[in-house]
Amino acid sequence: MITSPANPHVKIIRSLATNRKERARERLFVLEGVRLISDARAAHATLPLLLYDHEQLASTPAGAALLAQIADLPQSYPATARVIAAATATVSPQGVVALAQMPNWDAATLPAPAHPAAPVLVLDTLQDPGNAGTLLRSAVAAGVQAVLTTTGTVDLYSPKVVRAGMSAHFALPLLPDLTWDAIHVTLHALLGSPPRIYAADMHGDWPYYAADWLQPAALLIGNEAHGISAAARAAATQLLSIPMCATTESLNAAIAGSVILFEALRQRSGA
Repeated sequence: MITSPANPHVKIIRSLATNRKERARERLFVLEGVRLISDARAAHATLPLLLYDHEQLASTPAGAALLAQIADLPQSYPATARVIAAATATVSPQGVVALAQMPNWDAATLPAPAHPAAPVLVLDTLQDPGNAGTLLRSAVAAGVQAVLTTTGTVDLYSPKVVRAGMSAHFALPLLPDLTWDAIHVTLHALLGSPPRIYAADMHGDWPYYAADWLQPAALLIGNEAHGISAAARAAATQLLSIPMCATTESLNAAIAGSVILFEALRQRSGA
């Protein structure tokens, strides 16, 4: 039983929760809560460390089911509620926290897409963790084949993005922190040459529903305050806008991206 917040396991979890460079170096990220950790196990994710509060997990059906799975694992350690609280960033911890291994994806190792025209989502210097997590959830639901991010984008493996993503990390290949040269190479490999690249832009000259999503394509979503970068604008083959009432200036990045992704799904579904 771990009883001290100064325990080395707790220190490792706290450090990985707050230090992006350490997450990248160790290829580990933090999971908090019954739902995320249950989904991680269902997806056969590698979990090298788990801390759990036996009493709290046993108090709910979902927690008890997870407890039965993890209690006897060699990498699982019972801990006090105080220790779990010290290891997590949530206001109301659910009695379990874990470390998960980041998959090592590249264009050569990605699984075949479920649909030949499944799009690729590129996040270009997006900053808000909630927006990033929401877009990951939408990407899973809309059948995106992979998500790429440019250097300077919020860390997809930060605890806030992981929580907002609601297990999207285990259902979607993520290729973060790529240079534009690497993004060009990856898009050519995934989409063919030359790749069709659409970018969401409030001044775009095409409405999003006029784009041809029956062909493989990428969707670029830019920074919340400044939109797509100059590099993204140069890479785009078409700028897409979402028609709105005159009183509305623009949509939240996550909403705009989700609207376009689901239009792509609608076209692929023949609706």
